[in-house]
Amino acid sequence: MTGVRAVALGGGHGLAASLGALRRVTDDLTAIVTVADDGGSSGRLRRDYGVLPPGDLRMALAALCRDDEWGNTWSKVVQHRFTSSAEDSAGLAGHAVGNLLIVALWDLLGDTVAGLDWVGRLLGTGGRVLPMAAVPLDIVAEVVGADPVRPDEVTVVRGQEACATTPGQVRSITLLPSDPPAVPEAVRAVLDADWVILGPGSWFTSVLPHLLVPELAAALHVTTARRLVVLNLVPQPGETEGFSPHKHLEVLAGHAPALTVDVVLADAKAAGTGNVADLERAANMLGAELMMADVAAADGTPRHEPKLLAGAYAHIFREASSTARLTWGE
Repeated sequence: MTGVRAVALGGGHGLAASLGALRRVTDDLTAIVTVADDGGSSGRLRRDYGVLPPGDLRMALAALCRDDEWGNTWSKVVQHRFTSSAEDSAGLAGHAVGNLLIVALWDLLGDTVAGLDWVGRLLGTGGRVLPMAAVPLDIVAEVVGADPVRPDEVTVVRGQEACATTPGQVRSITLLPSDPPAVPEAVRAVLDADWVILGPGSWFTSVLPHLLVPELAAALHVTTARRLVVLNLVPQPGETEGFSPHKHLEVLAGHAPALTVDVVLADAKAAGTGNVADLERAANMLGAELMMADVAAADGTPRHEPKLLAGAYAHIFREASSTARLTWGE
């Protein structure tokens, strides 16, 4: 492992995949997680107890568990979800064990960050998990074509679940509240990092929200860390349907025009589904070098393979100080 101080931003399965790879490369790792989920178990706990939605935080903690008996067991425990029964149609049904554990510690300690740190100690995680904001957030999205009868009409929808599932194509997002307080430890982690990684993940609901929290966005702009953007393998139905790889970068630039990036990592096969020249131009517009590598699972499912992604991260970190072009396989 290297001593690279890596900070990964995102949420859900995309962030979990990135963390699963990064923990194989560095032992100094922090995840900064979106807190806008309003569906399922997280949404219920958020509404009932006024807490941050714990689901994406739980997934990040599980992804950081070690590959030994302790880590594998606790990862399964916190991810375990209670199923419904005739006797329990509301109580525990649908809740993940980890969500309840996190909220219990928040209730006992009265401190969000301390509660997450205690869960991390219990699980034996190889890194730290922090929320990106100190209050729950709502995502407000402008969606084009939500009504198939009016394909050019713009509809405004509120909530992460609605943003991810509404038909049409998301054009832009904002947050409510518009100026949420960032978690100080998250801001400090970004400022102290060697590398900051954005993506992969749901572009509008997991990746871009970090750029809209003012204090966190300011830290992302001024940090001396190098910035790496990892592109998704496929567009996401209901959110980025029809997006080419370079469109993801154009949307990122639209939400953070002054942000510069050092490296854009794209899966070689996924990048080939669009115009590679356009992708390279979009990366260059952000100030970034485009690197393409085989990082997708071999079974054809749209997920990053942790060992392959770890190899790409290791290569990028190793070659970062070189003036040579980042070319896979050299």
